[in-house]
Amino acid sequence: MASIPGMNDIGTSDCTVVGASFGGLACATALAEAGIAVSVLEKRADAGEKLHTTGILVKEAVEELPILDGLPPSLVRRIEGVRLYAPNLRSVDLDAPGYYFLATDTPGVMRWLAARAASAGARIVTDTPFREAVRIGDGLRLNGGCGETRFLVGADGPQSRVAKVFRLGASTRFLAGIEHEYTGAAIDAGDRLHCFVDRRLMPGYIGWVVQGVGVIQVGLARRLRGGDSGEVKRSMNRFLDKIAGIFDFRDRVPTAIRAGLIPCGGPVKPLAASRVLLVGDAAGLVSPVTAGGIHTALKHGLAAGHAIAAFLKGEAEDPARAFVRSYPRFRVKRVVRFLFDHFQSDTAFNLALATKPMRLAASIVYFHHRGVFEPK
Repeated sequence: MASIPGMNDIGTSDCTVVGASFGGLACATALAEAGIAVSVLEKRADAGEKLHTTGILVKEAVEELPILDGLPPSLVRRIEGVRLYAPNLRSVDLDAPGYYFLATDTPGVMRWLAARAASAGARIVTDTPFREAVRIGDGLRLNGGCGETRFLVGADGPQSRVAKVFRLGASTRFLAGIEHEYTGAAIDAGDRLHCFVDRRLMPGYIGWVVQGVGVIQVGLARRLRGGDSGEVKRSMNRFLDKIAGIFDFRDRVPTAIRAGLIPCGGPVKPLAASRVLLVGDAAGLVSPVTAGGIHTALKHGLAAGHAIAAFLKGEAEDPARAFVRSYPRFRVKRVVRFLFDHFQSDTAFNLALATKPMRLAASIVYFHHRGVFEPK
């Protein structure tokens, strides 16, 4: 089933998902496979258009989530490890036996996920923004032409319109990210995710260079203060100057530039109301430490779809009451985020980079276990 451009009258659905995001499409796929009539409202003309993510998939997502079964090899490129650079540009390689990342053609992956949801029976309706909704009996009536639904899912990003309409929680702490893509280039050690630490340029996070699918991706994210997006662009220019001795892109014109906000404060409160549920970035389900949200969005989007399907079939209670307790709280990671925000030191990082404790800490962050210190 192809995407359907905006329609005058979408009609009635058992469930309506707002946003053809990772979490939204996972939720819609699970619902459709359970036999639930589900529509996905997407304000863009295409699920792969104007994305704000680097699109790195971790091993856990690829190997544990059935929604990624059959992901075409042409849309991914395997990354075997990490090269971590201190502020003085000294580096150390980090590896974990059997661990890997996948760089992706993210627009292609999003279109593939949308096609998968549609083939399961979901109706993907593009060029159709969600604006308002009112409650009617045991359901909701959506803004002009978007029909009626028994359940509504907000998968529409960190500044969710669904959350605003239903007075749900909103993220208040963000990283601001920017990424350039360059074609016709290759980098040394292309099997590595190259990560750079520098408190002056990327306070609260990192910069990165990765050889992706047909492109080189160069980006950074930094703690957002005062809403100054111009500072992010200035930091990017300084970052390109800093790494020029290793990767020089200063004379190249990027073929694409993406930028956006990354929630880093943990799950929002409240996450749900009667027959309304947030998933993905709208719910704040982004790791406060790594700023990774794709794995969590897919995993909990699928789980949300199963929970909503059970409710609509009369087999379980409203997920707004019980299911949201299963969402990760990131308690430890929020503490780590606080420490990184307040005690990050370039001098200390320069001195500690090659030490065993620093490598252990970095391996836990990147590989989710002891990594380089496990027996080989």
